[in-house]
Amino acid sequence: MLRRTEIFLVALAAAGICQLASPAFADSIGSAELESRLRSAYPAFVSGVDGDKIVFRDGSRLPITDGKDKPFDAWLANPDIRDMFRFPYPQGAPAVAPARNFDPGRARNEAFFTKIYGDCAKPGFASSLTTITWLPSKSGQKIRISRLNGVAEHLQAVSHELDALPAKFDVFLVPAAGGYLCRTIAGTEQRSGHGYGIAIDIATRRSHYWRWAKEGSGHSYAFRNEIPPEIVSIFEKHGFIWGGRWYHYDTMHFEYRPELLAAPK
Repeated sequence: MLRRTEIFLVALAAAGICQLASPAFADSIGSAELESRLRSAYPAFVSGVDGDKIVFRDGSRLPITDGKDKPFDAWLANPDIRDMFRFPYPQGAPAVAPARNFDPGRARNEAFFTKIYGDCAKPGFASSLTTITWLPSKSGQKIRISRLNGVAEHLQAVSHELDALPAKFDVFLVPAAGGYLCRTIAGTEQRSGHGYGIAIDIATRRSHYWRWAKEGSGHSYAFRNEIPPEIVSIFEKHGFIWGGRWYHYDTMHFEYRPELLAAPK
């Protein structure tokens, strides 16, 4: 459980009253809750937890933790499964400037995601992908995305809801910048969410990215965002986290991570 001080700070940030002074940690999430989240998010793959291992439906297992207490850079470069829950994702909160290094969902355990989505660098990965039609009445753009774990189904639901928004939102949505692309995250050796087929970028011309920002004192980056909350809310409703929730912000980026959110509708 989060300590009372941390809960208070999260509540203030969610209300838009202040920027979090320091990241609130979710490292104390219990094994039962971790199991529940992963089983609910990925029922076709995750069977449960046995001791310190995640058990998959094919009988294989992965360790939940490597037992290391990681500083931020190590957490991002080599996260274990528990590390993915280090920061509580502030679903529904206003788009306020996150605390330094508050990056909920930015870390992915490569072994876990390769297990449930496959390795895009290996033959046969394309069979895990499908194509959806993005904003059928306004765009008709074709987006390649994973068909596993309900990703395509939920992204198509997002698309239909966004398609019904007033025309003033179109500048943020048409065209989309793309879905699946087998690549690593810029500046790292970690597989991008796009490489698993679980991410989509929108509104390149109206988006902001921390690597494009001028670096301030102490390696700080001033938060910038134009993406309307109505768009963010629809994505989050269907299980997608938003890169605008990160200190290392990427406001065009949405990624299917239902284990970090309330159950998709």
